[in-house]
Amino acid sequence: MAGLYLSSLSLSHFRSHRAARLEVDARPIAIHGPNGAGKTNLIEAVSMFSPGRGLRRAAAQDMVRRPEALGWKLTGILQSLHMVHEVEIWSEAGGSRQVRIDGKAAAQLALGRIARVLWLVPSMDRLWIEGAEGRRRFLDRITMSFLPGHAEAVLSFDKAMRERNRLLKDQVRDAHWYLALEAQMAQRGAEIDAGRRAALVELHAAQAAAETAFPAAELELTATAGDEMPEGADAYREALAESRFRDLVAGRTLIGPHRADLFAVYAAKGVPARDCSTGEQKALLVSLILANARALMRDFGAPPILLLDEVAAHLDAGRRAALYDEVCGLGAQAWMTGTGAELFAELGTRAQHFEVTEAGGMSQIAPQ
Repeated sequence: MAGLYLSSLSLSHFRSHRAARLEVDARPIAIHGPNGAGKTNLIEAVSMFSPGRGLRRAAAQDMVRRPEALGWKLTGILQSLHMVHEVEIWSEAGGSRQVRIDGKAAAQLALGRIARVLWLVPSMDRLWIEGAEGRRRFLDRITMSFLPGHAEAVLSFDKAMRERNRLLKDQVRDAHWYLALEAQMAQRGAEIDAGRRAALVELHAAQAAAETAFPAAELELTATAGDEMPEGADAYREALAESRFRDLVAGRTLIGPHRADLFAVYAAKGVPARDCSTGEQKALLVSLILANARALMRDFGAPPILLLDEVAAHLDAGRRAALYDEVCGLGAQAWMTGTGAELFAELGTRAQHFEVTEAGGMSQIAPQ
């Protein structure tokens, strides 16, 4: 069938999994087992089939199974629309992640052309009450799902900004040292800002068009007064030049997309997300992930692969059942984890069920 899903996944010396292989279909996948058995490690492996550092944002050397291995490898058969791809991802001796698609070496960003992967993990539960960096990263993941090239723009901007910040810390005042860096930052910064705003438009449209059991969120890209991102590359380049004296005093760049924040309001109540209850904050996150998935279904041509770690946390039985109904209605292959099989009872035969256990220091996966 046309769609987007992994039909086969093999892990070698990845985290707690010495060797594991799963053969699955396009239905959701419910994974249960005790804490520490390796459930999150399994869906982290799936997250590596997208650009970036995966759902834990870990370095490649931190994913290897210790102490017997020096590297790890993942192999998957990816059904992407009407194409089938063999994808290999590995790291050797602590080196950077390597990718091969259909037998040919590929850049990590190439994964974004054949797959879309979204995730919701417990560390995101505090998204609305912690620092702006996490919210920017959340929005950038959403933006990258629509525009895979967004990742390259972010990397390029960050590199140029680090070099500019080094000049600022060294109190370099000669304008000629800054011009090329600021031109690059202006171009990439404008791309980042435009991409984020386009992603918010997509999310708002997807929320407005859907009937869902989850609350809609009103989203706005904000910044500290005086540090707002100018519109367009030319205006941003001029702002960087004008801010240079202030930045010299601070020793860092004070204006740009790295200063943005994502402000969310629980639309039905008019309450900022940060002031909502824990359950409401979780429901808003679920709502945004589902809206992202619905928008991608139209944009990419298939719903994305979803990774929902400990998804039942902070969701009552009614909302949990509603989530499963929406995931199945989307037709997405959702990899979901929980501590007990009962958490996925409402799915029944609509999902594939696996149990992960730990024996002799090694995770074991068995279909249920």
